[in-house]
Amino acid sequence: MNMKELALAKHAEWKGKLSIQTKAPITNREELSIAYTPGVAEPCLEIEKDESLAYTYTGKGNTVAVITDGTAVLGLGDIGPSAGMPVMEGKCALFKAFADIDAVPICIDSKDPQTIIDTVYNISKSFGGINLEDISAPRCFEIERALIEKCDIPVFHDDQHGTAIITSAGLINACKVTGRQPGNLKIVISGAGSAGIAIAKMILRLGFGDVILCGSKGTIYKGAPYNNPEQEKMAEVTNKEGLKGSLADALAGADILIGVSRPGVVSQDMIRSMAKDPIVFVMSNPVPEIMPDLAKEAGAAVVGTGRSDFPNQVNNVIAFPGIFRGALDARAKKITEEMKEAAARAIASVIPDEELSADYVLPDPFNPLIVERIRAAVMAEAGK
Repeated sequence: MNMKELALAKHAEWKGKLSIQTKAPITNREELSIAYTPGVAEPCLEIEKDESLAYTYTGKGNTVAVITDGTAVLGLGDIGPSAGMPVMEGKCALFKAFADIDAVPICIDSKDPQTIIDTVYNISKSFGGINLEDISAPRCFEIERALIEKCDIPVFHDDQHGTAIITSAGLINACKVTGRQPGNLKIVISGAGSAGIAIAKMILRLGFGDVILCGSKGTIYKGAPYNNPEQEKMAEVTNKEGLKGSLADALAGADILIGVSRPGVVSQDMIRSMAKDPIVFVMSNPVPEIMPDLAKEAGAAVVGTGRSDFPNQVNNVIAFPGIFRGALDARAKKITEEMKEAAARAIASVIPDEELSADYVLPDPFNPLIVERIRAAVMAEAGK
């Protein structure tokens, strides 16, 4: 079997990646009376008096909803909520495997932002956190902002912030490998959607340098006729020189290229036009903007992708389990910018400086230090 055939066979065998198991023994009348009526009335009455006791008497504090509308699933695009379900189940399985968090997949059959906002808010009391997943831009920005404002639990759009956190961690270490000092670097991002904008915001927060976002129609600059409202906001704080042109124009002399766009949009000539020993993170999946061997042949010093079969995989599973573990354990109401920055630095710190190399700037997702380092960093920020 090839990978596609094996994946289909295993999914047919599993019939879902999740199952529900009871922690409460129900084998006799006494156990039944404690777990359900009449005994169950007692925690209900206590929670009625103090809603925070839901964290004590129910599984709320260790349960996350993984929610999509199926409009931006992996690299497959708008395939609908039912077709997005295998990915949501997979995400839930990762929550459990890496951070022992119970997660529930929820696929909403609507593309209307307000309907999605209302649906998620109305079910939010069942959960300790909300993980938004695979919702297309720019709607994802509106949906996340509204839910952060309305809900009293953390809301996190992983396609935006998880990718930004891991990319930033990789850049921290890649700068060490290439001898770069953050501050005045030129960073070009191919892709001006949700992930590209979130990465740009994180890079600016960490003070790497100036960022130029490039969409399918060219660079994002103030007043560009193709900017959407989110891109116009970013134009206020990026592309300081107002460069107009193509991705190739933007890359001339750049220190760092980050790709969250489409396969094959970067050529070897573009890499050659960059500064000496550039850092190249090309994360279009499964086919990157330029293949790693071609990027290295053209002079790239450090190359990362979204794939597990190449070094330096930018894999969101490095970030989100630890972030939610820390937020849940701290009973945080929000995942703040400070928590995201702390998570990025925690990920970078997992690899000792003496072990860093061009092919090792991001830790393996199975490194047991990752979740605990992130958890501690997030909880420290939550306690400030």
